Amino acid sequence: MTVDEALEQLKQHITEGRADGAAAYHKVARVYLGITNPDINDLTKHWRQTLTVEDRVSLADGLWKTDIFEARLAAAKILTQARLRPDAPAWELIQSWVPAFDSWAIADHACMAGQKRLIADPTRIDTVENWTKSDHMWTRRAALVITLPWTKMNNPKPKDIEIRDRILGWAADYVDDPEWFIQKSVAWWLRDLSKHDAPRVVAFLDQYGDRMKPFARKNAAKYLS
Repeated sequence: MTVDEALEQLKQHITEGRADGAAAYHKVARVYLGITNPDINDLTKHWRQTLTVEDRVSLADGLWKTDIFEARLAAAKILTQARLRPDAPAWELIQSWVPAFDSWAIADHACMAGQKRLIADPTRIDTVENWTKSDHMWTRRAALVITLPWTKMNNPKPKDIEIRDRILGWAADYVDDPEWFIQKSVAWWLRDLSKHDAPRVVAFLDQYGDRMKPFARKNAAKYLS
């Protein structure tokens, strides 16, 4: 399937008037077609089922390069699956997208695809750690969003606990960051972790909570009794 063919299939699901609302909401200058997430999900599910891994990576690359909002979401969704063999090309492609992140919706979809690749090979955390030192705010934020699976483990193995503590170290480095999206990402990570490992979140907030923005601290503690 070519990029043009994929775009034509996407355009068949345009909802009149939706594009203007999306552009106003996301506030990033690019083309918005006006397609719902469920429609994109249906299309990309079909593409995942019918295309080879190599073709999926190629199509995702091409769709991303169009810089069309829905095409970038579709690019990420094509690669969002646990089983992907070989997966190194997909991981390399996802990494290449990170410096171009400029909106939470696109970044979060790409990070969801990246989460699958990290779970498949946790040694890739070493690469993600480098993102925490980036001058690019969205790259720093991505380091926490892409590692969210480590907040959701009920019975983590010792290695996973080690990774969890490592990421909490990154979050600790972020608490003085004034960027709203960085503060929100710290709160998101802590809030999700509190459902599965409340003592670690309590300890984090006891040590660093006073340095967090009030909204972030409140959000992080949302599920703590």
